[in-house]
Parts: sequence; structure tokens; C-alpha cells
Amino acid sequence: MEDAAPEAKQFAAFERRNEFIDLQNAILSKDLTVEPEYDERGSEWIKVEGLAAILSEYQEQAYLLDPHLEALVTPVMGRLREHAYLRHTQHVQSSTFRLRALAVVIYNYVKFRGHKTIARFFPHEVADLTIAVTFMNSTDDVTNGLSQWSLRYALLLWISLIIRIPFDLSQFDEDDAKESIAEVIESLARRQLSRAGLERESAAELLARLYMRKDAAARLPGFIAWSCESIKEQSDVFAAIGILQVLCLYVKSSSSDDAARIMTALLAIAKEVKHGGVLYSNTLVRKFRTKLLYRMALHLVPPSVSSSRRQRRTLVGSFVGGQDFADSEDEDVSEEVEVVLEQLFEALQDKDTVVRWSAAKGVARLAERLPPSFSNQILESVLGLFEIHSMAAASLYDMPAIAEATWHGATLACAEMARRELVPQDHLSQLMSWLYKALFFDIRKGAHSVGSNVRDAAAYAIWSLARAQNTSDLAPYADKLAQNLVVVASYDREVHIRRAASAAFQEHVGRMSLFPHGIDVLRKTDFYAVSVRRNAFVIVAPQVSEHPEYRNALLDHIMNVSIRHWDASIRESAAQSLCGICQLNLLELGPQCINRLNSLFESVDNSDVHGALLGLTDLAKAFNEATDAKSLQCRGKIFASLELVPPAILNSPRNELVMVAACHLIATSISHEELAGKATSPHWRKVIDLSLRHRSSVVQEAAAEAMKALSRLEDCSTQIQQLIAEFIKGAPHIQQSLCRVLGVFDYRTYPQSLRSVIDCLLQSIDSKSSTRLQNVEARRLAHRSIPQIVENVLPRVSELITPQDMCDIIESLDNSLDDYTTDERGDVGSWIRMASIEGLTSISLNLLSQRQAIDAAGYLPIEKFHHFIGRILRQGVERLDNVRQVVGDCLLRLLAFSTAHISGVEQWRLKGEDLMRKLFSSDDERVGWANSDWLFPRVVELLGVQQYRKQLLLGLISSVGTKTSSIQRPASASLVTYAQNLPLSRTEIAYSLSELSVDLLGLAQCNLSSNTVVLPVLQTYNVLLEADALGRLATLPEGLQNLKSLLSLVSRGVQRLKNVQRIYESMKITINLLGVPEITDDSIPRLVEYLGHLFPRVRAAAAEHLYMVLQTKDFDWQTDEIEELLLETEWPNIDLDEAKAKASDIVKIMKTGS
Repeated sequence: MEDAAPEAKQFAAFERRNEFIDLQNAILSKDLTVEPEYDERGSEWIKVEGLAAILSEYQEQAYLLDPHLEALVTPVMGRLREHAYLRHTQHVQSSTFRLRALAVVIYNYVKFRGHKTIARFFPHEVADLTIAVTFMNSTDDVTNGLSQWSLRYALLLWISLIIRIPFDLSQFDEDDAKESIAEVIESLARRQLSRAGLERESAAELLARLYMRKDAAARLPGFIAWSCESIKEQSDVFAAIGILQVLCLYVKSSSSDDAARIMTALLAIAKEVKHGGVLYSNTLVRKFRTKLLYRMALHLVPPSVSSSRRQRRTLVGSFVGGQDFADSEDEDVSEEVEVVLEQLFEALQDKDTVVRWSAAKGVARLAERLPPSFSNQILESVLGLFEIHSMAAASLYDMPAIAEATWHGATLACAEMARRELVPQDHLSQLMSWLYKALFFDIRKGAHSVGSNVRDAAAYAIWSLARAQNTSDLAPYADKLAQNLVVVASYDREVHIRRAASAAFQEHVGRMSLFPHGIDVLRKTDFYAVSVRRNAFVIVAPQVSEHPEYRNALLDHIMNVSIRHWDASIRESAAQSLCGICQLNLLELGPQCINRLNSLFESVDNSDVHGALLGLTDLAKAFNEATDAKSLQCRGKIFASLELVPPAILNSPRNELVMVAACHLIATSISHEELAGKATSPHWRKVIDLSLRHRSSVVQEAAAEAMKALSRLEDCSTQIQQLIAEFIKGAPHIQQSLCRVLGVFDYRTYPQSLRSVIDCLLQSIDSKSSTRLQNVEARRLAHRSIPQIVENVLPRVSELITPQDMCDIIESLDNSLDDYTTDERGDVGSWIRMASIEGLTSISLNLLSQRQAIDAAGYLPIEKFHHFIGRILRQGVERLDNVRQVVGDCLLRLLAFSTAHISGVEQWRLKGEDLMRKLFSSDDERVGWANSDWLFPRVVELLGVQQYRKQLLLGLISSVGTKTSSIQRPASASLVTYAQNLPLSRTEIAYSLSELSVDLLGLAQCNLSSNTVVLPVLQTYNVLLEADALGRLATLPEGLQNLKSLLSLVSRGVQRLKNVQRIYESMKITINLLGVPEITDDSIPRLVEYLGHLFPRVRAAAAEHLYMVLQTKDFDWQTDEIEELLLETEWPNIDLDEAKAKASDIVKIMKTGS
């Protein structure tokens, strides 16, 4: 977890009270005797979910609703009581759905605030008992259906509340009844114990309350006998859980005398559970068994001991209260208590957290009641659990993963005992030594680690010590404890543990005032400061290190743990933290850390080597900022450390992280002194060479960074020529790597190979070249490298690149905007197009920024500039969201440059830039071009810019014709709206509908053999015709001629067309033109070509579309006969001659009518 989860919204009051009450009243107003219709159920359930949603908003601040709970809960339970009364007295029917909805509302209240709080607002009159029991005991699906669990839960809670009232149950017994009311209650509750839902919990509550009544206590032995039999059968886990819940609740609230009478039976049940393999494997069974054991034992220990022993501690550190235990030292502890304690110690090592926590609380509660000598023995036994897995382990990190459970249980038990002031001073030293280790408990297990719960419990234990121990007792441990807490608060991987350590530190500072610089350190390591991991590592730790008392502890933890951590992100953050700490005294701490990091290269673990390289890289960055001789010497020593990296690790299969770190180290620490070495092939060159040929893109990028740093220091022309030779014939991953590298060399200092590199890269992306790269990823990287080269040589661009070479670069990137390569991954050509868009934008801005030093018109011809701007805009209205977003970002960069009002660039200003700024540079730009609903209504306005119109129209028609509905719908709707608002004929400045139609038709006529252009044009025409956007054209002679030309285009050679989609679109245009009166007579004869087409599905589609048009448009002639003929004819199944005859009949009828 890199960062903490966002904090929930904080409320000051129940702000949505009125809305909540309105929703609840709407639910309560429904008639519970009438089953709603299907449509009503949806609307009613939405109200229930609305209530739950509001409650969930206030879940973290549930106390805000406490003043309102009575007014909210009482009407709901009153409604349930009212209906139960009607069922009992008048035998009315019940709506299963509405009762479930009502019960779910009650359940949501219980979930929100707890059943103990909510039950206080339930009806609790003695007369309600019969009503509730009768309702619960009904045999219909109202209470017995699987979906009615919430109703059963609410009714059982209600009954459990009523029977707490002191009254005689026998007064409800009827003379002719087969069972008493107590038997009925017990029977219905027992049936619910075997359920898996929440009704089991409320049934357990009911039975426990029932057996505590004097008039029902006689039924307890029978229940215990039934429980023994049920557990012996080992057949029902849920029933066993329910039984143990009942016994736990009973023992918790019953008197010691009552518990003593059934103690033997309860011990037998606990023993039977343990020996039952199936039952004991269940977590909840073990949890409730643990609770049962220690609650029984509490009845065996006199409670008076607890009250006499307890001491209270004030905030200033003094103690009040407390008595001498001399009288209780001689008391014997019963054998049963010792047996229970033994079982609890075993449960402390359970595999599940809930069991261990129950055992920890049980151990502490028992120790609290026992005399000091016995409680000290318990503490010694708990501390002994730490040693179980520690004896054979060389260090904390060498223990087995199963040690986690034991350590967690033991730490929790220590925390609970510390909170109850049960840790004497003579045991404090031993406890602190184990807690120090528990704070850093982290055992590697496969690809992750275990132990976060141990560290969390250790922080809880230390927090408890601050609240219970005397200041003088903790004084000897204050410095080391403060250092360990600061280390955990700064460097632990988990956010909740960093916060826990911060809380423990705060508690000690507030209560003890023993920690060095406590207030200042607390300010730096507060709850919010340590919540974000990067902030804790990079900011908090260096700030705390300003205090020498904490510096060595933080450095030691980085070197021993964080820089060697199994998580690579922790190692990276640790390296940055190390640099931050060392910068406090770089010349003193830096050399020490370099030596310690170098020692990690002796390890065979990749994590250690990687961490050491990261640490050295960040230290090198720090030394780079200094110019003194010692700093230069240290940087040289860091560079020489690369020789210490074991070759076996560099050549290992999983060496990606190490290679990246090694290349970054080279890039950061290399200098002229290192290049002057005598070795012909030094180790660092071998590392770079291996990285350049690595298959990982991350390693290749790191190698490029190293070569970039190297090229600033020496002439790499010979190496560049070797790379170019290898580039042409290399494997795809080699080509990818070299494309990266060729773009980062420092050609300003050593320009000898610049022309060769440019020619090589241009040939690699030229679609007509024999050396064009076939690998898409390599071509994308080549497109990125070319703009990088231009940017690198920018101050000397006029010297190093000729205007013709620059024009060739621009033309190559422009041509790449037509790359629509596809493979099994989809439109991979979009990667090329995006790289080209970004490259053209970058080159344009860089050249224009140097306009005073170069011939801007020669390097960036105005005509070429506006040409590729139009083609970029075309990409901005096509179907891929990511491509459109890149276009939007680049366009905003160009607009920002244009709006700078820089002299000398007027001819390169975007055409229509004021319109673009109005459309795209508002606050809504944060929505982004990827949002088609936001983009298309705006971008169609750019059709008014003549220079970019053709390319923009090509992009728009492709989006109108796409099969992606999220693009097609807004594109079509926006174009239709735009067309409807256009003037009919051309004006001096405005685009016209007539021109739009001419442009669309021109695109189709120029690309008759290309279905990729013609099809979208025809689809666009159909969209406009179906929306009646082109009907106005017929009122102008040139517009009418345009529509006739369209009809002629789509009717030409229909029988020879093989593309069915094109035939469909042509057919739709022909039929849609029937709705234009001026061209209807020309369209009617063309219907025969489609209704009598060779393809049966074309005939069927034509008949269906014609029928729809006749139904939706108004004609001056009757269409009933034609519609009847269209419906009666089975167009796909009749032969061709018959189809043509039917089509001719329809045409004749149309001609006669028109």
C-alpha cells in the first residue's frame, strides 16, 4: 500500500435527517397486507437502499445519530408490532416483500449502531410476547423463507428483549395448549441455531436470556444435554457455533453459583469440541470455545481480588488506589483454572487472529483476578511463547513463517496484561526486549512477507505500557524505545503500523515526557505525516534525523532492513531516505554509508545488491552537487563500487532490477576521471552492453540514460556507427533498444554521426524503404527518438541539420499519421500515430522558439505546417480515446504558444485559433478530448476553418461510420445539429450546407475504389438524410443537382458491388431520398435494383427500410397498398425473377401515386 486511503468526509451533524425521514415514511406508508406488483417492487427497494446508503455515509461517526435514534427506530418497530398484532388477532395476510423491506431497515439500524443500542427502542410490553412469538412461529413463507432472514433476526431480538422483563411466563400458558410458552420460545430459538445467517446470533441471545430467568432455568440442563449430543454428532458446524454462542452469553451474565452447577458439563462440551476434528477446524468454533473457557474460569476466581488489586494512574504519572495482596498470596488456584489457562496458552498460538485475540483477553482477565505471584507466573508463561521458535533461529528473520501466530498471540497477551497494569518492574526488562523484536517482526514467505499483525500488536503493547506503567519504571528504556518507535513510524511498509507506532510515541510523550525532543519529533511524525509512505521515508525520517539521538537508529534500520527489503518500492524509498539523512552531514556520513553499502555486494541475494546500487546512486547524486575534492573522491569510490557487483547476479535470468540500478549508477557517477582508466574494456562498459541487449524495456531505457551521460564526456561516433550497423540486422528487441539509444546521444558536442543517425531512423520508418522496421514497438521508439534528436541539437540546429533534412523529418512524421497497422492486439498503428503527433508538435514548438537563429520558413514551411495540423486534427476526431487525448494535449500546447503573441510567428499561428481557444481552452478542458460527449459538439465547429476542413471531415465521417456506439452517437448527433444550423448557401465567411454536401460527395467521388472512405461518407449521408438535415438543399438548383449526383453515385453499378455493407448504405440513401419531393421521381425507378437484388438479404433489408420510411414520412400519395405488398412478400425466400416482378409492381404503384 503506497499511500493511505483517502479519509472519509467528516460531518458535524445528521445533515440528511429530513431526506432520511422522508424515505422511511415512504416505506412505512405501504400496506403490509398487500403484495406489490413487479414494477412497484423496484421503486420500493430503491428507497430501502437509499436509507442504507445514507447510514453508510455516517458509519464512521455513528454517534451523530444517537439523538435521533428513538424518533427513527420507534416508528419502524411500531409498524412491525402493529402488523404482528393484526396477524395475531385478525389473521390478515402479509406481504412477504414489504415485510422483508421493513426488516432490512431494522437490520440496517442494528448494523449501524449495534443491537444493544437499537434494542432499547423496541416495544417491550409484556403483552407483546404472545404477538411476537406467534408471528415468529408461523409456518408460512413470511418468516420461514430464505430471503426473510432479516425479519427472523428482528423478531428474535424483539422477543429476547421482552423476556428480560420480570414477569411469570406461565401466565401466558393456555390450558389446552400442548406446549408452554417457554417451550415454544425454546423450540423456535433452537431451530434458528443451525442457520448460517444472523438469526443464529439473535436466537443465541434469546436462549441465553431465557435460561437466566428463574422460571425457565430448569430447562437449561435439557439444553446442555441436547448440546452435548449435537456436538458429539459432529454433523452441523453452524449448530455447534450457535450452541457455543448460547453458552458464552449465559456464562457471561449468569451468577457464579449458576455457572458452578453446570461447570462440569461445560468443560465436557469444550473437551468434546476440541476432539472433534471437523468442528475444531472451524475458526468461529475455536473462538467461542476460547471465550467459553475463560468466562467459566472467571467464575472460579473471586472477583473481589480484582477490585482490591486495581490501581488507577493519572496523566501526570502518579498512582492512586491499590491494596496489599498479602492476604491473597496464600490462596490456592483451582485445578480447573490451571486447565483453562493451559488451553488459553494453546489458543494464543492458533492460526486465526480472532481466536488469538480472544485468548489474549481471557489470559489478561484471569491474571487480573489472581494474586500477583500467580499473575507473574502467567506473564512468564506468555513471555516463554516468544522463545518457542527463537531458540533455533540465528536472527529474527530466520524464523519459520508459523512463528507469526505464536508471536502475535504472545504480543497481544502482553498488551492486554500491560493495559491492566499486570507487568511488574522486575519483568519489564524481559518484556521490553521481546517487544523490541516484535516491532520489527517481518518474515519472508514466497513473494511476500508475514508479521504485520505482530508489529501492530507490539505497538499496541507499547501504547498500553504508557498508560499503565510508572515513569520511573520506563525511564531506563526510554531512549531505545523512542528510537524504535520512530524507526517503525518512518520505515514500516504498512500504513496502519506506521500510524500505530506514531500513536504509541504520542502516548509516551504525553504521559511520560521521557523521550528526547519528544514534542518536536511528535510534530514531525504525527498521524498524517506518516500516512503516506513516500512522505514518511523521504521527508519525515530526514527531519527526525536532525536530532542526533535518532540518526544512527534510522541509518542502521535502512542499512540492515529497508535497503534490503523484499519489496522493490521500499528499497527505492529507503535509498532516497538514506540520501536525505546523509545530506545533513554528507562528508562524514557519506563515506560510512558507502562502505556499509559496499559490504552488501557480498550477498547472493538480488535484493541486497539492488538496494546497495540504489543507495549508492542516490549518494552519488548528493556528491554531484558538491565540488570539493573529498566529494569528488567519494563519487569516484561510488563508481568503482560497480566492480564489486557479482557477475553471477548480472548474468542471472531475473536481473532486471539490478541492471536498471547499475545503469543508473553509471549515469549518475561517471566522470572524465573514470573514462581515463587503462582497461580496454572496463566492467561498466560490459554492464551497459548487456543492458542494451536486454529484452526488458525498463533496462533498455536505463541503458539509454547511461549512454546519454557517457556521450557528454567522450566522442561516441565509433560506437554509434557500430550500433547503426547492428540496428539494421538486429533482433526486434535489439532494434527497440537501439532506437531508444540513438535518440539520446549528445550530438551537440560530438555531431560527427548525426547525419547517419537521422538517415538510419528515417529509413526505418519509411513505408517505401526496404530497411523499414517491421516491429511496431521499434517503429514507435524511432518516432520518439527523432524529435528528441531535434531537441538535443536545438541551439545548433542551423549548423547540424539542413532545412532539407528537417523537411524530410517532418514529412516522414506526417506520413506516419496514415499508419493504421493492426495485429492481434488491435490498432497498434495508433502507437505510431500518437508518437508522430507528439513529435510534430515538439519539433514545431522547438523550431519556432529558435526562429531568430534559423530560417523558420525553410525549416518549417508554412504550407507543410498547416497541412500536418489539419491531419493532426483529423486524428483528434477519430474513434480511439487515447489518440484523441494526445491530440487535445498537443493542440493546447500549440494554442498556448500562439497566444504568447510572439512576433515573427504570425504565419504559423493556427487558423481559427480564436475559435479553438473559445472551444477548448475553457475550464472544461479538464474533461479532456477522450470524452466524446464533450468533444464532438465543439469540434464540429472547426469545419468552418477552411484550411483544416477536408482532413477534419475525413475524421468525422470515420467516427460517424464506426461501430463503437460511444463514439458514433455523439459524432452523428453533433454533425446533424451542426448541419441543421448551417446557412443553406455560401456566404463570405460562413460554411454552408451546400458546401458540406459538395465536400462529402467529393470525398466519395475521389475514393470510389476505397470502401474505407466511401462507406463512412454514405453512412454520414444516411445520418443526415434520416434527420432531415439535407432536405433544404432541394430548394437550390445547385443543391438539387448535388442530391441527384448523390443518387447517381449510389446507383452506379449496384449489381456489380461485392461489399454488402456498401450495398446496404447505397440502398438506404436511395430510399431516404424518397422523402425529398424534388427528387422522389428520380429515386423511385432505382428501387428495383435493391428489391430485386441478387442477394436475398439485400432484398429483405430494402423491403424493411422502405416500409419504415413509408411509415415515418408523409407522402402526397397513399402507401397502404405498397405497405401491404411489402409485408406479404417473403423477400428472402422468393426467386430472383419473382422479386424483380414484385419490385416492378411497387415502382408502378409509386409512379401512379406520385
